[in-house]
Amino acid sequence: MTLLHTEGLSVRFRLRDAVVQAVTDLHLRVRAGELLAVVGESGCGKSVLAHALLGLLPANAEVSGHATVDGTDLLHSGEKVLARQIRGRKIGLIPQSPATALTAVRTGRTLLAETLRAHDRDPKTADRVAADAGFDPADLDRYPFQLSGGMAQRLVTALALATDPPLLIADEPTTGLDRPLVDHTLDLLRRRCDNGGAVLLITHDLAAAERVADTVAVMYASRIVEHRPATGVFTEPAHPYTAALLKALPDREFRPIPGHPPMLTALPPGCAFAPRCPRADTTCATPPTGPVACHHPLHTEVAV
Repeated sequence: MTLLHTEGLSVRFRLRDAVVQAVTDLHLRVRAGELLAVVGESGCGKSVLAHALLGLLPANAEVSGHATVDGTDLLHSGEKVLARQIRGRKIGLIPQSPATALTAVRTGRTLLAETLRAHDRDPKTADRVAADAGFDPADLDRYPFQLSGGMAQRLVTALALATDPPLLIADEPTTGLDRPLVDHTLDLLRRRCDNGGAVLLITHDLAAAERVADTVAVMYASRIVEHRPATGVFTEPAHPYTAALLKALPDREFRPIPGHPPMLTALPPGCAFAPRCPRADTTCATPPTGPVACHHPLHTEVAV
């Protein structure tokens, strides 16, 4: 069963003298039991995707296309529907910046109890919910400013999991965590999918995605350039950008990708990776399409 379906989702930010093309023509499906990882370099549009789905974009954002969860149109439902029916009920969010997501004048226990109560759940389960997320219940009586970055990250994870939403969007959920807690968080996300839930994992940590993802969508300069089962992406990457990302890993060749991503205010009409790609030629001046958006994929049998 498909929980999230996006079709041609695009996000533009209109500035005084430019337009930021943050997300372009994005097509995704996330099914029950699936963990889909969206990976790519910082600034490619991954977090904007999360905010667009939950209606958390600033006033200068222009959103087009379609995105539905359980039959609800996320892009055109309005704040009242999103606040009362979607956020926390059908979609949970682990935010990228926990320090700005937590209310400074409420303790962790108060925040967690309020969240549980608002969604008709027993606030007395706060300790168990916190412990499941790797947060020591003894620290629930602290205020956010008294928490380390890793502790704040675990608290927002507990808040997102407290309501047990069918779909969880995890935006860089392992930021600030040491290795054991990274593994704990990833295992927690994997178990949710194994139990029938779904997770949209947004991360630049390719090792994390390789460990838990069923499917991977590789994002570059606002577009998905490769969208395939995780095993194929990590063993036989088809897009030159995906292959270059993997070669940059310390446990592989540790070779940086030459050049820089294009400005999202000045994207080329064709393949945005072409200026950094050794396989580029004149055909790359036109936009590529398909699960591997490349005119010269490394493996033609997976391209369309």
